[in-house]
Amino acid sequence: MIPSIQGKLRKIIPSFLLSWYHFGLAFLSALIYSFSSKKLKVIGVTGTKGKSTVVELAGVILENAGYKVASVSSIKFKIDKKEWPNKLKMTMPGRFKLQGFLRKAVKAGCQYAILEVTSEGILQHRQKFIDFDIALFTNLSPEHIERHGSFEKYRQAKGKLFQATKNIHVINIDDENAEYFLQFPAKKKYTYGLNKGDINNKDLQLNLQLIGNFNIYNALAAICAGMSQGVNLETSKKALEKVREIPGRMETVIEKPFKVIVDYAHTPDSLEKVY
Repeated sequence: MIPSIQGKLRKIIPSFLLSWYHFGLAFLSALIYSFSSKKLKVIGVTGTKGKSTVVELAGVILENAGYKVASVSSIKFKIDKKEWPNKLKMTMPGRFKLQGFLRKAVKAGCQYAILEVTSEGILQHRQKFIDFDIALFTNLSPEHIERHGSFEKYRQAKGKLFQATKNIHVINIDDENAEYFLQFPAKKKYTYGLNKGDINNKDLQLNLQLIGNFNIYNALAAICAGMSQGVNLETSKKALEKVREIPGRMETVIEKPFKVIVDYAHTPDSLEKVY
């Protein structure tokens, strides 16, 4: 829907009616595409930063473990060996596109689907009627506050993914909001961090080719997700240490006589971490 029309509708139509409208579309799309997520193991990655990179790295790990993987991120769509750029101008596709994608993943014989889950998408119930096996939290910082009204409401939106996912939770223990996400019940919980957590760099000593210390967190998150699925730690580590770059994420473009680094950093905090 065109953003200007969305803004006008929000002013005219009561929020609870809009919520039911989005909920209805979510159910209808899942029904049309035969609730395809039930035939996949779905990993939902949420947080403020690092989502796309974690989606990519988790995919690398699972593929190296012999699985067929589908994924959706702000970078691209991928179903097994086939991939194409995300030109939708939104990180998380609309309900019908997302459910249709999952259906294609099932038909292609994929066992896993890794989805980037946004707070905006959660508000519009785009994640509804998707059976998530794993909910993964990267980090949280003030962003999109104007859409949610407050940081607390923004955090609550992210938390809904964990409320709905009862099987496995993967959480960045170093983030100051970790305790909030740890409160939600799950059959198994895994944590990661630089020096503490079930998976930590103090023990692993990752030697990544990826630029930026923040990518250590992204790699640890992906390894933690892999571990929850029985993937050997050394296998995961070796797979990630071969990854040279993620498209559009600290991507180095060398064209004589200069070099350019392409990145998605768009907030003061993100730019500071890049430097």
